[in-house]
Amino acid sequence: MTYNLRMSIRPLALFDLPYLHSFRDQAIGLDTARTLTRGNPLSAVGLFAYVNPARHIYSAIVNGERESVLGGIIHAREETFAKLLFIAPSSQLDHPDLPALIENLSAQAGAWGAFHVLAEVDETSDAFVALRKAGFSVYAWQRMWDVSEIKEAGRSFDWPRVKSVHLPSVQNLYYQIVPPLLQPVEEQPKNASGWMCNEGVKCYASATHGVHGIVLAPLIHPEATDVSTKLASLISNLPDRRNRPVYLCVRSYQAWLEPVLADLGARGADRQAVMVKHLARMVKEGQTAATVPSGVSVQPSRVSRVEGKK
Repeated sequence: MTYNLRMSIRPLALFDLPYLHSFRDQAIGLDTARTLTRGNPLSAVGLFAYVNPARHIYSAIVNGERESVLGGIIHAREETFAKLLFIAPSSQLDHPDLPALIENLSAQAGAWGAFHVLAEVDETSDAFVALRKAGFSVYAWQRMWDVSEIKEAGRSFDWPRVKSVHLPSVQNLYYQIVPPLLQPVEEQPKNASGWMCNEGVKCYASATHGVHGIVLAPLIHPEATDVSTKLASLISNLPDRRNRPVYLCVRSYQAWLEPVLADLGARGADRQAVMVKHLARMVKEGQTAATVPSGVSVQPSRVSRVEGKK
């Protein structure tokens, strides 16, 4: 893979802020929940975050022979993954140096200690092509559903807040729903947050809040009953909603929820590819096996297994 050798990729600086502001309406958000809850990633409020070295937020710009292109990435210190935040401007998604910029952002995530970089993008976007060229692959699909207008009708269900004592049950639900191949990438619930419905913890939802909206991420077992009524109860009784719009994220491994939401009157956005770039692999300890002389029998060695929580 070759890129334009005359390009120049550098971190964003304070003198770039006016230039960034001119792109405020042309940014493509790659963390959909963050965009829906916090708004435009290049808003005036958020610009200074991209030049703050004390935080795990990094942004870079390509100055090449063509128009410039820039992007940002974020990492929470306790997480094993980072997330691409944005690329801009939208008119330059076919820029020949965009894959190199994305690789530069991913390299910074590796320096922070992240094992993976995640990105969410409409599958018809030119940004999808650039991400593939930068080493990203699709591991799931998702659709954001606007559930703001759903009203509770008929029977009501309680959704109490999750407490520490419930966390093992919520994590068990995660392991039942999220496919094993996705579990190294897909974040499991780590804290006692979100809400659960009764019926043996077969329905759980976490939430991302921001001034612009609320995004719900459900984990609902296929054996759960009255799912549409339960979701309507959750949406109608969200605490501290303050008339903010509410969205519900449906990943491909829970695609059976989409007809339920459609029947409730929710509006689905375009399907997005959820993509990942692996930066490091956890390798089990081992040693090179020597050639065994003929006529010599070798007993298999005992390998201890990692004991997990029961």
